[in-house]
Amino acid sequence: MSLFDTRVPAVLLRTDRNPFHHGTLGAVRSLGRAGVEVHVVADCAGSPVAASRYARRLHTPPPPGASPAEVAAVLRRVAARIARPAVLVPMDDACAVAVGRARDELAPLYLLPDLPAGLAERVADKAELAGVCAALDVPHPETLVPDGPAEATRAAWRLGLPVVAKWSRPWLVPPGGGLRSTVLVRSAREAGELCRRAEEAGSRLLLQAFLPPGRGRDWFFHGYADRSGAVRAGGPGRKVLARPRGAGLTAVGRWTPNPQVQALAERVCAELGYRGVLDLDFRRCGTTGRYHLLDFNPRPGAQFRLFTDSAGLDVVRALHLDLTHRPLPQGVPRQGRVFVVENYAPLSALRPAPGGRELAWNAPDDRAPGRALWTLWGRHAAVRLRDRLRDRLRDRLRRANGRADPADRAGTGVPARARVVRQAHAPADDHADRGLDLDSDSDSDHSPRTGFPGDERAGSR
Repeated sequence: MSLFDTRVPAVLLRTDRNPFHHGTLGAVRSLGRAGVEVHVVADCAGSPVAASRYARRLHTPPPPGASPAEVAAVLRRVAARIARPAVLVPMDDACAVAVGRARDELAPLYLLPDLPAGLAERVADKAELAGVCAALDVPHPETLVPDGPAEATRAAWRLGLPVVAKWSRPWLVPPGGGLRSTVLVRSAREAGELCRRAEEAGSRLLLQAFLPPGRGRDWFFHGYADRSGAVRAGGPGRKVLARPRGAGLTAVGRWTPNPQVQALAERVCAELGYRGVLDLDFRRCGTTGRYHLLDFNPRPGAQFRLFTDSAGLDVVRALHLDLTHRPLPQGVPRQGRVFVVENYAPLSALRPAPGGRELAWNAPDDRAPGRALWTLWGRHAAVRLRDRLRDRLRDRLRRANGRADPADRAGTGVPARARVVRQAHAPADDHADRGLDLDSDSDSDHSPRTGFPGDERAGSR
């Protein structure tokens, strides 16, 4: 007899249009292998996810930047097609926030964790998270939220350069404008210039003291807080390899015991009354040794399948079992297990892994997504390389013709698009890259709209 109530389907929701979101494929496989009927509400055009044998049906998602009302309307239509309650799994922060706002409307149609109202939005917002950490006495990089460019310049000097600049709601950052959700800025003037783009970014700019990366300093924690508040499944992991190096998404991760990270994550969940799946990112300070909470993502992280214990339990399976009132099996942590994203770390996918290994795309029981990946990734890489070469040529021609970029005329000597690209404190695990430089942040869905009605803008709080 199955542990799962296979009469209850699962609906995976994502508005981000990144075709290489391996976390979605992980959730499809995890639940599909358990016999659960999996529906995917996401743009899977040109994505290996569409090839999975475990995806029962693909549904048209809300557009990027959809309001909670628009998200709810799409989910109502999906529920009508399924014709029975389903477990709803938001796969990006924008969807987690939208579902939290529309919870009362969705609750009759979907099984949802009993999350306190507004909490998903509160922890996903980078500025709000800084306040949460201060209230809970949880280590967090010193953070300032300037009211304007002049104050941003002063804040950068106060924090000490270089400084990390983040948009508080990175899922609102529009594509194509050269903005990144998190960047490392090296001059106070640069911080002021970035602050002037707050309206374009759709949320407030915050400046953070920079904690340098280093070997063994980047950690993450995945877990599921059940109906009683106990954190089940998941565990602490170490980011062995990131893309880009020193920041960005987890290309190789290892399940590694860390009592400090475990205790800190469990305390945060308990004090907030959090319920549901969570993905936390930490960086250890090289001076004090303290673990600073950098991000709280109220949904599964892209590498959640790393934490699959001896009973086969992961955070997505824990969610389905708990919401259908089934007992969660007691497994043993498989510490030392490795998770590899093959298109970012192909050599690591070939190295021995004594503790066990899971690949993001290739699986013996579901081969089609792995085959599709390499065809699609090759095209993607070729397009990005072409665009990069074209941009470099254009910049050279501008300089040769005396029409330098305004940033060059201002004295930086570096084109504006190239200056602000390197991530600092921002893991990108909920997204694969949007280009070969892999500079997009995990929490941004790069939606073309400004966001949900009622979102407060820069300087309004």
